[in-house]
Amino acid sequence: MSKNVHDTPLMQQHRAIKQKYPDAILLFRVGDFYETFGDDAVKSSSILGITLTKRNNGAASSLELAGFPHHSLDNYLHKLVRAGYRVAICDQLEDPKLAKGIVKRGVTEMVTPGLATNDRLLENSSNNFLAGIHFGDIVNGICFLDISTGEFFLSQGDAEYIDKMLQTFNPAEVIFQKGKQDLFLEQFGKKFYTYSLDTWIFDATYSQECLLRQFGTHSLKGFGIEDLSEGIIAAGAILHYLKDTIHPNLHHISSIHRLNRDEYMWMDQFTIRNLEIVSSNDEGNSLLKTMDSTVSPMGARMLKRWLLMPLIDINKINERLDLVTSLMMHQEWISKFTQAMRICGDIERLISRIPSKKINPRELQQLGRGLEQVGLVKGYANEIDNDYLKRLADNLNTCSHILEKIQQQIIADPPAQVQKGGYIAYGVDPELDHYRALASGGKQFLVEIQQRESLATGIGSLKIGFNNVFGYYLEVTNSQKNKVPSNWIRKQTLTNGERYITPELKDYEEKIIGAEEKLLGIEAVIYERLLNELQDYIAQMQLNAQVLAVLDCLCCFANNAKQFNYCKPMLHTGSELNIKDGRHPVIERIIPASDSYISNDIFLDQESCQLIILTGPNMSGKSALLRQTGIITLLAHTGSYVPAAHAKIPITDKIFTRVGASDNLGGGESTFMVEMNETASIINNVSAESLVLLDEIGRGTSTYDGISIACSITEFLHDSPQKPKTLFATHYHEMNDLEGYLPRVKNFHITHKEINNKIIFLRKLAPGGSTHSFGIHVARMAGMPKNLLKRAEEILQSLEKKQVASIQLGRDGEELPGMQLSIFDAHSEVFSDIRKTLENVDVNNLTPVEALVILNEIKKTIN
Repeated sequence: MSKNVHDTPLMQQHRAIKQKYPDAILLFRVGDFYETFGDDAVKSSSILGITLTKRNNGAASSLELAGFPHHSLDNYLHKLVRAGYRVAICDQLEDPKLAKGIVKRGVTEMVTPGLATNDRLLENSSNNFLAGIHFGDIVNGICFLDISTGEFFLSQGDAEYIDKMLQTFNPAEVIFQKGKQDLFLEQFGKKFYTYSLDTWIFDATYSQECLLRQFGTHSLKGFGIEDLSEGIIAAGAILHYLKDTIHPNLHHISSIHRLNRDEYMWMDQFTIRNLEIVSSNDEGNSLLKTMDSTVSPMGARMLKRWLLMPLIDINKINERLDLVTSLMMHQEWISKFTQAMRICGDIERLISRIPSKKINPRELQQLGRGLEQVGLVKGYANEIDNDYLKRLADNLNTCSHILEKIQQQIIADPPAQVQKGGYIAYGVDPELDHYRALASGGKQFLVEIQQRESLATGIGSLKIGFNNVFGYYLEVTNSQKNKVPSNWIRKQTLTNGERYITPELKDYEEKIIGAEEKLLGIEAVIYERLLNELQDYIAQMQLNAQVLAVLDCLCCFANNAKQFNYCKPMLHTGSELNIKDGRHPVIERIIPASDSYISNDIFLDQESCQLIILTGPNMSGKSALLRQTGIITLLAHTGSYVPAAHAKIPITDKIFTRVGASDNLGGGESTFMVEMNETASIINNVSAESLVLLDEIGRGTSTYDGISIACSITEFLHDSPQKPKTLFATHYHEMNDLEGYLPRVKNFHITHKEINNKIIFLRKLAPGGSTHSFGIHVARMAGMPKNLLKRAEEILQSLEKKQVASIQLGRDGEELPGMQLSIFDAHSEVFSDIRKTLENVDVNNLTPVEALVILNEIKKTIN
């Protein structure tokens, strides 16, 4: 906004504040409206659908203007932030009636996508994380904060690990040092909203001071993060950013938790996407949506994190599994707990509003009800004999002192707004009760005055009224004004009557109005005092919320297991993966009731069956079988029962998947390039405890290249020292020959029937390979025209006749019959020989006769 000598003092004030927040939309409070000016007004009017007008500043030019009533802030704020804008809220800092000159104004809050606390900006079942990244010389630091719950996580690692963390936590906003924008885009892509801060903020000493000041400690050893120097810098940058964006009330950020890479199963972004853990590729049901039967927002958020970060500590996994088993035997306990959790509400997010004093009386009463339920749940723990449950319950605390104060001081059904008053109970403060009685009693006394004066004067139509000019008055019609006593003071003449006041009336008016103002002030003081006391209980109430969320997730697991006939997996430290009658938990819920899900067995180990080559018709269910194997393994590591009749699951440190093909056209990568990038990630990071799921590798290129690559990947995984357990689904049925010379490779196929030249998928796994992919049959099922299908069959028969039988070389050079398509091109070998012949010719000394002889030899070679 350019400076204008004709600007009013108001616009000069606006410009000065706007210069401090140039990259934010400034909502400027003017009276009862929030106004935006210039470019901010143009953007706001477009996003919010409000009218764009012009403000004449007294000069030849004018300025765009758009605004909305201040009480509509919640309705409009979330739209601006969701559109990707930072919003600075500028309020009036003094009473306009008392101001001398221009009203003092200042920014009281900055709202960004990662710093949202408004309910309209938050999803109950998902966290809203702000991420901080510090790009270090060797490793990078990363930190995640949800300001709406107080959850604070810290870690550090290489670029691949940081990418994994970003995919897992999916932050709404990411901050990092200036000058690193290109590096961020190169390593992590464009899907995140980002903001860069000055480089000096990313300093080790400064960051450590920020954290120590926030937690009120002398060191960070108590949090177990003192050795994560790069992560500490990222965390310090986040705390600085909160200060920069005017968030001074952060008492609910009372701890920080270390994320250790070796405590959780590794799943890269491809696996999270391909297993459809949190979202479905075809907008169907995701694993999270299918598994989520939690009853609280806290539990829903924790379940999502558990699915994205499964445990690999067998003792912790078994603790969860054993408690799920106990809960399944006590359905009445689950019912009582579920009822308590529903009453609790979202304790975690209610607590976060205490430091900023934004929690209203109705929410505070809800928090009190939640603390009551905490006491009940703690008592319920004695009904089940389980050590883990008792340890969890030991962490629950009803905070009885503050609960008692809430119950005593806040009425049972308080208003939602502090400004309206009437939320403090009787008996809390004698002075408050006195003014409350005076306010209500005074109004009753006015009625008595009206009745007494009406009888004394004989004015039957006498009324008492009130307006802001005269206060309370007596109104008399013209027909009876001759009966008015001489001591009444006339204040206003109307068309049909007169208005009067009396000394007695004015005296009670002052008492009533004064009492209403005073009782509002006393209530505010009592409420402020109660919120200040609550600050001391924030950490304990947050721990309550975390324990309740854990129990909510485990009750969810117990309900799923009972309702859908899941089994308890047996986790072990060996290599054997043995699943009997496994099912895909999502697919079995969405298939028609008339169809039964076809379950399958899977066996993998490192001695006899390390790698399964899975063939079968297109659409027969190969991909579903791969996914269900990965999902059953994942669920077992979260502590959940699994959809199978029996499941012996080895502790798995990584699940890798390469399922389906998709272009990255925006990044200039083809289907094949994406496929190779994802497969390379698997090859380079696989371990002995990994599970690898490959589907249709190599189909993004020519048949020859595809078979070559698929075979070489199979050989590499088979021969690698780690011997990772692998399922490889392919439409290259020629790969079945690998079983002949790779001892730990086994062929399986998905069964089918052919009836009247039609294919029926049986979806059952059986030993042995499949001979072809039935692509034309699938085309027929899709409704392709008959003449097109007939022509396809003719072409297929022609190609099969022309295929030349080829030789595949085994490990030791022996010839093995097998491939129907040659990996080597005979013409390429001939042309190579010709090139060698020509390279040996000295053209400068060649006679015409010699040239003709060489040319004749080349011709014979071609023929």
